[in-house]
Amino acid sequence: MKPTQAATPTSRPAPAPPPHRWTDDAQGLFTGTLLVGVATVLYRHAHMLTGGTFGVAFLLNYATGWRLGLMFFLVNLPFYWLAWRRMGRAFTLKTLTAVTMLSLWSELLPRWLQLGEVQPLLAAVLAGVLTGTGMLMLFRHRASLGGFNVLVLYLQETRGWSAGLLQMMLDATIVVLALFVVPWQAVLLSVFSALVLNAVLAVNHRPGRYMAA
Repeated sequence: MKPTQAATPTSRPAPAPPPHRWTDDAQGLFTGTLLVGVATVLYRHAHMLTGGTFGVAFLLNYATGWRLGLMFFLVNLPFYWLAWRRMGRAFTLKTLTAVTMLSLWSELLPRWLQLGEVQPLLAAVLAGVLTGTGMLMLFRHRASLGGFNVLVLYLQETRGWSAGLLQMMLDATIVVLALFVVPWQAVLLSVFSALVLNAVLAVNHRPGRYMAA
């Protein structure tokens, strides 16, 4: 006779986590944008910049002296229509709130946070870590800092273009243009900071790791 095998309990899928309350979303957007705002002070201190529409705002600020927060807010305006169509109302409204808050932090924090001497490489690392962590918080509350990621996803869906390749081309264009307005050393630091930022996102923002809505 074959030995009887003990019955194994059937695995049940884990219950879905409860959705975020509005108070959860409020603190997530506040804290996430505040972290990126502090990173903005470091970017400015080392004359660095980042990618996406925030990078465009930095370029305009460095080249013309126009206010960074205002430029960031205005540059993002054309993308809300796409976000509404592709991501829905809740995502768009949260993203609009996050962009507005970061625009305000970009104007207020340099008045409140005065930095002394900061080693440029350390500034690049800290800025990348703070920006990546802040973006993670926004992602987990179904928000973003707007910008090109909405555009490239829309073009991939409607035209069949590669979102990753298009995003890389847009960010590379920002880096090339930056060579005309900031020293090349600052551009290299910006690229290194972007690598740190993306490493934070790659390690901590994986499908299935976080299920809250």
